[in-house]
Amino acid sequence: MEVNTQRRGAGLKDKIPDIQKTLDTVRFLKTRKSDSDPIEATFELNDTLYAKANIPPTKEVYLWLGANVMLAYPIPEAETLLESKLTAAQQNLANCEEDLDFLREQITTLEVATARVYNWDVTQKRKEKSEQGVKDEDEDEKKTLPNG
Repeated sequence: MEVNTQRRGAGLKDKIPDIQKTLDTVRFLKTRKSDSDPIEATFELNDTLYAKANIPPTKEVYLWLGANVMLAYPIPEAETLLESKLTAAQQNLANCEEDLDFLREQITTLEVATARVYNWDVTQKRKEKSEQGVKDEDEDEKKTLPNG
């Protein structure tokens, strides 16, 4: 459970900067005037592959939604969508961190309780052993007494 929560948190930490970068780009495109010159941009196709493109002023953007799905959105709608995705991702990350703190606390509590039970069991076994030793000594004394 802890590992799954850590993975989910790590995934969110990777996604949040990407969402923020995309949102910043959409906001930049929103500020451009329709009569401005095209922008030459280099964008990432893959981790090691980049391409150059001339971007004319536009009223829509294409967002990669994942699972091989890309949709065209008007810029204001794309900005709203990205803002909601960013807010949700940040909230989910905060929840993940809170869940991890709770899990760590519970794991510590469980380990302490297990150690206490183990120590109690060791103490009980020592008491039983010492009581058994006293009984054995009493029986040995009775056997060695001449009238016993």
